Amino acid sequence: MSVAMIIAVAGLAATGTFLVTSRSLSRIVLGFALLGHAAVLALLASGGRAGDPPIVDGAVRPDTANPLPQALSLTAIVISFGLTLYVLALARRQQILTGDDLVEDDVEDRRIAAYAELRAAASDETRAIEEQHEDGSGGDAGDDRNDRGHDPDPSPDGTLP
Repeated sequence: MSVAMIIAVAGLAATGTFLVTSRSLSRIVLGFALLGHAAVLALLASGGRAGDPPIVDGAVRPDTANPLPQALSLTAIVISFGLTLYVLALARRQQILTGDDLVEDDVEDRRIAAYAELRAAASDETRAIEEQHEDGSGGDAGDDRNDRGHDPDPSPDGTLP
């Protein structure tokens, strides 16, 4: 694979990734198209140099072309085309419903993220308390209560177990 092909694939992939991460659906469509082109170029470059046709007169020659990268390239083209049409349909629907093509923040996603942060903070506090009790550094000194906050039952002779 030539250096120019590597640079072209890297440039298309980087630009496509940048565009896909934007909030505008028109940029997302262009980003998926560029990623599809990068995949096709990478697959064609992986096929190596051109060779003889795979089957000629029923005889297989040693220097034949590999048909697999060509088949994968055609598959990548079809998938890229289908994905582009799907995202275009989403963009059109978004434009009809809201009048623009910007992807809005999802309120439910934000609520779930805030809840996850609260749970993480609570579990961190719980771990810190448990570590203090395991180390013996936590709690009141001389407190004879068990984990549930109750005084332990004394033995029949009045001593602690």
